[in-house]
Amino acid sequence: MTSWMVTGGAGYIGAHVVRAFAAAGIHVVVVDDLSSGHPSFVPDDCSLHRGSVLDTELLTRVIRYHHVTGVVHLAAFKYAGVSVNRPLHTYEQNVEGTRRLLRVMHQQGVRDIVFSSSAAVYGTPETEMVTEETPTRPESPYGESKLIGEWLLRDVARVTDLRHTSLRYFNVIGSAHPDIHDSSPHNLVPLVLKALTDGASPQIFGTDYPTPDGTCVRDYVHVGDLADAHVAAATALAEDRPLAPVYNCGSGEGMSVAQLMAAVTRATGNDFTPEVLPRRPGDPPRIVADGSAAARDLGWRMSYSVDEMVLSAWRAWTSAAAASRP
Repeated sequence: MTSWMVTGGAGYIGAHVVRAFAAAGIHVVVVDDLSSGHPSFVPDDCSLHRGSVLDTELLTRVIRYHHVTGVVHLAAFKYAGVSVNRPLHTYEQNVEGTRRLLRVMHQQGVRDIVFSSSAAVYGTPETEMVTEETPTRPESPYGESKLIGEWLLRDVARVTDLRHTSLRYFNVIGSAHPDIHDSSPHNLVPLVLKALTDGASPQIFGTDYPTPDGTCVRDYVHVGDLADAHVAAATALAEDRPLAPVYNCGSGEGMSVAQLMAAVTRATGNDFTPEVLPRRPGDPPRIVADGSAAARDLGWRMSYSVDEMVLSAWRAWTSAAAASRP
């Protein structure tokens, strides 16, 4: 049986990708160092290999043993703000990890890869809507590392038979499975939900941005929709259908952080006033995607309203909190 290997497949997004592949009847195996992933997120019938993408011997063994024919590469250090203070760690994990993975893929004859990129490659765009042609000006080591990852794929494909595409994620929230939640210590939605369950005041970062209400404007997408985009991209590559090198995965609709907090109030029933902290480094005032290319080539579409996204996140969060109680 041939398989796709999902690096970072025990993480919040990766686990959704794994289940989307399984639902499509595609066999997957997972490589994850569990630095931020959870073994419980991986289905029992899916092989989980604990280790880093820096470990080329591990990658080689997994590819050979499971007859891997394609890779979805999500494993990364993904915290833009933290990356400003940890640039060497960010580049090691994200750039060197991708380079080693591509080398092993080439050595083992694996041609197809779907790369997890990010809206962070754009930095602070000068246009209201971001297309794939918008100039890339990343403002954090994280964003830079994702852009370098795209370049690595491009350059390797010029001299080998590598087939690839990169998905530039915008702000991913929600849950498509009640047993998978976003446990990031840095992402806005889990920080807010944790504060509410702890009886604390949620915090937001900056109310002095040049936006209508002073808070950042973002493009929120549901993680289940994003996972389906990976399946569509992998299927197209496996069938040797032409794909663009990059796709935006965004809704085309901007929502401010203040508006998102109102959605959290509606979903949770908790009426709160967030504590305002200073801006985080690397956070642009506004970034909203034009996702028409992904809609055209991948069938990308948004299936959830923002209220439904937040409600699904809250249900998964409270389920995890209940399961952790003694």
